Amino acid sequence: MPTDPHALLRELERERLTAVTRRHFLRDCATGLGAMALGSLATPAFAARHLDFSRPSSSPLAALPPQFAGRAKRIIYLHMAGAPSQLELFDHKPDLKRLDGQDCPASFLEGKRFAFISGVPKMLGPQFPFHQSGKSGTWVSDRLPELERHIDDLCLVKSMRTDQFNHAPAQLMVHTGSPRLGGGASLGSWVVYGLGTENQNLPGFIVLVSGGKTPDGGKSLWGSGFLPSVYQGVQCRAKGDPVLYLSNPEGVSRDLRRRVLDTLDEVNRRHHAEVGDPEILTRVSQYEMAFRMQMNASDAMDLTRESAETHTRYGTQPGKESFANNCLLARRLAERGVRFIQLYDWGWDSHGVSKDTALNDGFASKCREIDRPIAALIDDLKARGLLDETLVIWGGEFGRTPMRENRAGVEMPFAGRDHHPGAFTVWMCGGGVKPGFSYGETDEVGLEIVKNPVELRDLHATVLHQLGFDHHKLSFPFQGLDQKMTGVKPTRVIDEIIT
Repeated sequence: MPTDPHALLRELERERLTAVTRRHFLRDCATGLGAMALGSLATPAFAARHLDFSRPSSSPLAALPPQFAGRAKRIIYLHMAGAPSQLELFDHKPDLKRLDGQDCPASFLEGKRFAFISGVPKMLGPQFPFHQSGKSGTWVSDRLPELERHIDDLCLVKSMRTDQFNHAPAQLMVHTGSPRLGGGASLGSWVVYGLGTENQNLPGFIVLVSGGKTPDGGKSLWGSGFLPSVYQGVQCRAKGDPVLYLSNPEGVSRDLRRRVLDTLDEVNRRHHAEVGDPEILTRVSQYEMAFRMQMNASDAMDLTRESAETHTRYGTQPGKESFANNCLLARRLAERGVRFIQLYDWGWDSHGVSKDTALNDGFASKCREIDRPIAALIDDLKARGLLDETLVIWGGEFGRTPMRENRAGVEMPFAGRDHHPGAFTVWMCGGGVKPGFSYGETDEVGLEIVKNPVELRDLHATVLHQLGFDHHKLSFPFQGLDQKMTGVKPTRVIDEIIT
């Protein structure tokens, strides 16, 4: 494809004429069997959303009403990639402190699979002191003193569990409901598919990454799966253009870019009229979104517009990649009507192989990195009247063991914990969940859930409920089934945590 815009316009016209010839062959030759085959590949998803794409003003991201009045209008999901230890933050276990250094009882190991532990490990007590805080008297460690100011705003679910103990499949399970690549659409994609977005000049689902690496699950964590690709998350950058190639090339004016897009739009719509493939409409929508984002995304992502006082509260440094910057961006995007804002912070895999990952060093450092910005984000959402209609979610992909990690039966040189799918903690804030409330309970050492277990699909159903959806009825036809975020296993909304 030529890079010169004028040559591009000519090439697009030639492509349009060629496409007419191809369509003529498919429609009129061999009794039209080619056209029938192409038509069978199209999905009725857009029709199900009651959108008329023959009208240029229509958009697959147009805001839609929920099935019933939800308490939340948007989601900010803070995922700590690597899985933070609940036993050093929110799940207070004084008995575990007493057992520190003793051999793990055989009953704790029988029938269990671990990522690294073998033989008989030692028990590992909490590495930081706990205390009760707030009017709720919630037990917390001393690692998150700024967030602790909001302890009476948080709803802690201490009885989460999963069936995955490796990072990538566990992260996929959290965000798509399936541990397999391509097994499902991400939660953010489902939300935007169901509700659209309030701001047509920005993507409805924006992803921000910090910590220096993409999570183990990769970009499939925010993929659209079997949903049309217009609903996938858009990863934005902390510096430079928010999205690669957003700016016009040198010598290309905004007017010329508009003419190119108008020609592309005409070609794509004619193509869609012939074959009915909804991905063609996705292309139209994405081209138009990129054009609108040239002005709006740069404004939304420009942290230099914030005051010095705001930067101090968040600990932000404009132009650098950091979790603090991403928290401030999340507030700016929420203000602008973005429906689903996903933050991934890498570096929470607390193994005892080095100081960088150990609980007393790497883990403690990660806590310092997130403490102030999360507290500032909640402060700002409150001050702007956004918290009641924004559901903030924090958590990892699984928990950590109450045993000290060993590998091949050899104890690691630093204090670390192995992966543990059997119990972990997620907290939520705003969006109609009970503030200052703890739900679920683990045993005396945090190994097994003894009260109110919560599956990930229950969490997904609850999030959708808060947005105004019955998880049984939000579906998409694919491979002969009405696919759902929560799958086909028994699932419930966690009514006990809802106000």
